[in-house]
Amino acid sequence: MIVNPQFFNYRLIIGSLVATIAVLCVFSFTSYQSIRTHQQFLEQEKHLMENELSQMILRYDNSLTSNNLLSTQLEDAKRETLVALDSLKLMQVDLSVISKFKNQVINLKEKNNLLFFTIDSLKAINHNLQKEKLLAYNELQKERLTNKKLSEENFILNKKLEEGAVLTANSFKAKAVKNFLGKAIITRKASSTNQIDVSFTLVENALAENGDKELYVQIVNPKNNVVADKGSIDFGNSLLIYSLKEVVNYQNNDMDVTLSIDTDNDDQPLTKGTYHINVFHKNHHLGSTKIELN
Repeated sequence: MIVNPQFFNYRLIIGSLVATIAVLCVFSFTSYQSIRTHQQFLEQEKHLMENELSQMILRYDNSLTSNNLLSTQLEDAKRETLVALDSLKLMQVDLSVISKFKNQVINLKEKNNLLFFTIDSLKAINHNLQKEKLLAYNELQKERLTNKKLSEENFILNKKLEEGAVLTANSFKAKAVKNFLGKAIITRKASSTNQIDVSFTLVENALAENGDKELYVQIVNPKNNVVADKGSIDFGNSLLIYSLKEVVNYQNNDMDVTLSIDTDNDDQPLTKGTYHINVFHKNHHLGSTKIELN
């Protein structure tokens, strides 16, 4: 068989070209795939950084504080993060841009962590202070309740002591007297009576204060008028019209007392009927008795 050299050269050239084209196609496809993968990686990195920045901004929004200094720092950090996020969104991604923003995100995260560490520390301190405040408030409430209870008990005790220290008397008696030529004659006749004597016993009381005691005698006639009206005394909630005021020296022992009340000319002659005699120490009613005049 005879081979044409020129034809053989053509076939060799064509085979070389085909091989070269195939190699170029494989290389181009591989390069395209590599570039596409690299671009996807950069896009993914950009997306991740955008998410990180968005999360930081959201955390700033959720971290309200009454501390003016921290509030200002939060606003500044949020503003800086917003600028970085807006800039990143506008940038066409390449390796230099990603590297630059990665460093910026790292710096922002460091500031973020430091700022929120401070906030968390202050929150913990504030929480402890609130617990201590609540404990102190509860203790104060307990103390107030205890003091209130003690005050009520003291009030009751003082009331009992006050009641126990009240002057008391018994054995009340009264008699009508006619004074004639310097002699005191007991009588039952209203027309003859110009003096009424009342006697009683102040009872021993160790709780009562000793000393001078003002006693008031009130005699009320059958017409409900006060005999021998000497005026009145106001005890705040009550007004007493009395027939006699007498001061006696009480020494915490049983003390027999006799008081004489002279009738006024305006009272003469006395009306027939029942006369009620009341004895008071201040506004406290010690006791009473009565006599019947004919």
